[in-house]
Amino acid sequence: MNYQPKAIRPFIGAKNFDESRDFYRALGFEESVIDSKMSLFKVNDNLGFYLQNAYVKDWVDNSMILLEVDDVEKCTAELLAKGLHEKYEKVRFSEIRNSEWGRELFMHDPSGVLWHFFEFKQ
Repeated sequence: MNYQPKAIRPFIGAKNFDESRDFYRALGFEESVIDSKMSLFKVNDNLGFYLQNAYVKDWVDNSMILLEVDDVEKCTAELLAKGLHEKYEKVRFSEIRNSEWGRELFMHDPSGVLWHFFEFKQ
């Protein structure tokens, strides 16, 4: 590349846009409203995604996002302490899973988007 990439921001859909917006704010993302049908959710300048008020079941059911974390145990404890799986009917978390390349926690958001919170082996 002869240019400097700054960020990658995927677009994901939401079955219930307002519920998903509330969920991601509660998860700890900062929301910037783009318009009535889209918001940008960020952790910092380089880590974020666009949430759309659009739902296509096959697309959302096959959407996955990997968020690399420095400590999956700490991440898991923080996420579970928020009680999001109790507040949002469809939200669920897996146990931490070990693989040859690292450790990860899976989370499904209110629409079914699968998140991987991943700690790569050093």
